[in-house]
Amino acid sequence: MAAKKKAEIQEWMYEIISRPHITEKATLGSEHGQVTFVVPPSATKPKIKVAVETLFGVKVKSVNTLIQKGKTKRFKGVKGVRSDMKKAIISLEEGQTIDTSTGV
Repeated sequence: MAAKKKAEIQEWMYEIISRPHITEKATLGSEHGQVTFVVPPSATKPKIKVAVETLFGVKVKSVNTLIQKGKTKRFKGVKGVRSDMKKAIISLEEGQTIDTSTGV
């Protein structure tokens, strides 16, 4: 039963930390020990912190979240709206790193 409980915990952690958000600004943050992930809108800061610490084996200093509203764009002359996205910017303790190029 303990193995099943552990599998469930791992599953929700992978649902929270779905993918890294790699942009020019996120790359500049990596120079200061920060990593940016896309998370579901229902994710909370404590859950994000536990998931990152468990999945990557690092010590998290702080978690900042923001909701990026979707832009209105035109696709071949038809108006469309990009989806809203919640991002988590994780600040790591000194000496800690996460390699986002390998995937989750």
